[in-house]
Amino acid sequence: MENISLAIHGGAGTILKSAMTSEKELAYQKGLQAALDEGYGLLANGGSSIDAVEAAVTSLEDCTLFNAGKGSVFTSEGSHEMDASIMDGSNLMAGAVSAISGVKNPVQLSRLVMEQSGHVFLSGEGAEKFAKQMNCKFESDDYFYDEFRHQQWLEVKGTDQFQLDHSDNKEHKFGTVGAVALDSRGNIAAATSTGGMTNKRFGRIGDSPMIGAGNYANNQTCAVSCTGSGEFFIRGVVAYDVSCLIEYKGLSLAQACHEVVQKRLMKIGGDGGLIAVDTHGNIVLEFNTEGMYRGARNNNGLNEISIYK
Repeated sequence: MENISLAIHGGAGTILKSAMTSEKELAYQKGLQAALDEGYGLLANGGSSIDAVEAAVTSLEDCTLFNAGKGSVFTSEGSHEMDASIMDGSNLMAGAVSAISGVKNPVQLSRLVMEQSGHVFLSGEGAEKFAKQMNCKFESDDYFYDEFRHQQWLEVKGTDQFQLDHSDNKEHKFGTVGAVALDSRGNIAAATSTGGMTNKRFGRIGDSPMIGAGNYANNQTCAVSCTGSGEFFIRGVVAYDVSCLIEYKGLSLAQACHEVVQKRLMKIGGDGGLIAVDTHGNIVLEFNTEGMYRGARNNNGLNEISIYK
């Protein structure tokens, strides 16, 4: 059997075991495993890497524990603005959406942008109009309402403060979700989705929907999905930087990820992490924070979920 690999993440940050209840920890593990199984099941049955990352991220978007889709945080206006992107490493085709509301699964819309729109990046009302033309499922505000997320917003509502996912003064979590995959035909893909920052203003957009910053895939190098303080990932063009180190410097996947996350990103003050896979089936889960919700599975017996460092 040819190599197949899948890795997922549900956000990075100050994630401490001492601050987690056993019930909450189990819930996160179940949510991650469900997404891993969803994507890997497709790969094991001969499905494509693009199908696998879309399925895994859709599963994470449908889980309220993660800041994407159903679990998206509140903006300063008390609404939800979601971003997502997807990229096919076999042909460098990509699709992305930002600042969309009401769409149940932004990652699915990203794929439709890639395959049906003739464009790469759609935003706001225009993206929502396209979603309606494509018969994407829309949900009411009630669907996206989560009491925990609402309380987070109320703590900073009316101030200039913003928070990265479910953070408080002692705890920062960057709640992007993502997946990278290698299929049996040797093709790789990446997908990333997020609800952004709690109390974000001015239509702020992070790295998640930006090809090359928060998401990238190229069969010649690797597939990468990022999570962290988005402004720094944009400035560092992090996902593409990993690819460039492999292509132009001849670094291995592990070396490239370590160089970017532990050195280049930290040099400019950025924290977070990424997941990556190459066409040999190598998987890297790299982060410079206390933890990252993550999982990896391949056809050589690897099947694990982790949260802490």
